[in-house]
Amino acid sequence: MRDILQELEDRRAAARLGGGEKRIAAQHAKGKLTARERIELLLDEGSFEEFDMFVAHRCTDFGMEKDRPYGDGVVTGWGTVNGRMVYVFSQDFTVFGGSLSETHAQKICKIMDMAMQNGAPVVGINDSGGARIQEGVASLAGYAEVFQRNIMASGVVPQISLVMGPCAGGAVYSPAMTDFIFMVRDSSYMFVTGPDVVKTVTNEVVTAEELGGAHTHTTKSSVADGAFEDDLEALMEVRRLIDFLPLSNREKPPIRPFFDDPERQEPSLDTLVPANPNQPYDMKELIEKVADEGDFYEIQEGFARNIITGFIRLEGTSVGVVANQPMVLAGCLDIDASRKAARFVRFCDAFEIPILTFVDVPGFLPGTGQELGGVIKHGAKLLFAYGEATVPKVTVITRKAYGGAYDVMSSKHIRGDINYAWPTAEIAVMGAKGAVEILYRGDLGDAEKIAARTREYEDRFANPFVAAERGFIDEVIQPRSTRRRISRAFAALRNKRLSNPWKKHDNIPL
Repeated sequence: MRDILQELEDRRAAARLGGGEKRIAAQHAKGKLTARERIELLLDEGSFEEFDMFVAHRCTDFGMEKDRPYGDGVVTGWGTVNGRMVYVFSQDFTVFGGSLSETHAQKICKIMDMAMQNGAPVVGINDSGGARIQEGVASLAGYAEVFQRNIMASGVVPQISLVMGPCAGGAVYSPAMTDFIFMVRDSSYMFVTGPDVVKTVTNEVVTAEELGGAHTHTTKSSVADGAFEDDLEALMEVRRLIDFLPLSNREKPPIRPFFDDPERQEPSLDTLVPANPNQPYDMKELIEKVADEGDFYEIQEGFARNIITGFIRLEGTSVGVVANQPMVLAGCLDIDASRKAARFVRFCDAFEIPILTFVDVPGFLPGTGQELGGVIKHGAKLLFAYGEATVPKVTVITRKAYGGAYDVMSSKHIRGDINYAWPTAEIAVMGAKGAVEILYRGDLGDAEKIAARTREYEDRFANPFVAAERGFIDEVIQPRSTRRRISRAFAALRNKRLSNPWKKHDNIPL
């Protein structure tokens, strides 16, 4: 019996070594952690239960039968994050460069199936050279099996991808279908075709970092939701994100203890909006002053900075926040902002996370670039996302809410539940200057008349009371009481029940 137990321990030790000491040292030399070290940091200490430790590939071509390491380049299993269950797979770059084989894919598929059955999030740690060439089409079939699981799991359990090394070719499509993607600066990259192929086909000379690095994907392409300095920071931030999310679509978001009075007043908010309507202010200040303990987890911070998305807690419960940012492009909606916010709203709705919207939007960004890029269709995505969402929705208009952008930003007309406005709110078809130039075109040569007409228009429409008279705004509130009012609004909506007409699925304007 002792011999058998010793053999088990020897086999486990061999599996834990992955590609061996030399390759582990090479991984560390690049500033990267190993697959197992990453799992240990992500999960609560001692909570990891590993599956398929002794799985080995079955390939016999190109002499592969002589090298069959345990685990086959991926570590899989489950554990807990702050006591809540999570499934995880972590690709091991020390074994065949983390390349995906048929058995490697089967291991990933197994834990994804279990995550869906048991209702728990999946965290995928990607560090792979791509498909294992020696296995040919079997490797490609493995990828497609993983993709199908990503599709089936979408909206059922949260899926989080960490890209902590190379992720190229077909490998990129699995993270692309997950809910959140996080990258590590200077050590991770994602692209469909690498720099060498790009040079051969298009004659463009580009580095891997420029083509698919963390900076590119968090600021230009919007593929990734965040970038961090190293593996440790990325794993700690994912632990923090998981705390905001429900385990599955069958559960409500988690409630945690809070030490911040829901009745708290913030007198500084009374002077947040400047007297000059063209002067910007930082909307993040409002978000942080409303949130429990000022804790705000921002999503896609570097992309489309004219709109802010992320998570806060109110009375200990997770709430998704969408807010125009007057500091960037005056808070205008454009193609990128619409896409970013629409995806976030749909995620919140899929997982029953209430949505709080702060509005200061002068309209959609004008210009040929926007129109030719399809701003109509992309703007409609955000409109569609808000309109189909059945979760509690609370909206606060702080300053401008002009034109179609007023409608789009969770207005009463697209099933906003409780809509507040500050006294500084201006709800109208357009700004006073533009409106007067259209209404009184004949007076354009008379500056005094135009100025008088502009003041008249501002007095009549540059306030929230016209909308309040019609019931489109439920209440005009004092800025200092915003936290109290929205906390009570969400409390009143806790038992909200709303369903959409039966359909196989909708046809959002993609």
